[in-house]
Amino acid sequence: MRLDMEGIPKDKATPISLAQHTYWNLSGHNSGKSILDHTIQIWANHITPVDQNIVPTGEILAVKNTPFDFTTENTKIGSRIQEVGIGYDHNYVLDCGEEKLGLKRAAKLVDPTSSRTLNLWTDAPGMQFYTANYVNGIVGKGGAVYEKHGAACLETQGFPNAINQPNFPSVVVKPGEKYKHTMLFEFSAE
Repeated sequence: MRLDMEGIPKDKATPISLAQHTYWNLSGHNSGKSILDHTIQIWANHITPVDQNIVPTGEILAVKNTPFDFTTENTKIGSRIQEVGIGYDHNYVLDCGEEKLGLKRAAKLVDPTSSRTLNLWTDAPGMQFYTANYVNGIVGKGGAVYEKHGAACLETQGFPNAINQPNFPSVVVKPGEKYKHTMLFEFSAE
């Protein structure tokens, strides 16, 4: 499945950083299972740390030997989640994935029980990894009830707060120029 997002500012330079916010639970939306046993690999050696308001501070921090390190395959999402407060809601700097069709590899999400796998590719510089930290008793499709950590979001985008951080990749698009952002979702059973 491929998603292409575009925008062209008409007459003024405009900050544009579109994101797609699908909640993924590869066990099934009505399984009643959290995503804490899902494994994830993120092709990022760095994150942009946040302040108490969850706004990136402008720093770029290495993930090696931290609870944010998902650089190796088969790392359970829940293995260190308690070390980051209520859960993950952080921008990963996509800086080490292989490329395919002009896109770089961003993440691989796996439900080990069903072997369902999602591989995500993008041309965006960052990916917000969010673990549904504020979801609590939301009734969804078919009456399924969604709880905290019931899904994960993999939101490729420009870096949050880039407009205020000169060391982040710019999200400003000049009049007449085209903003383009692509996500490629590959599903399989491994």
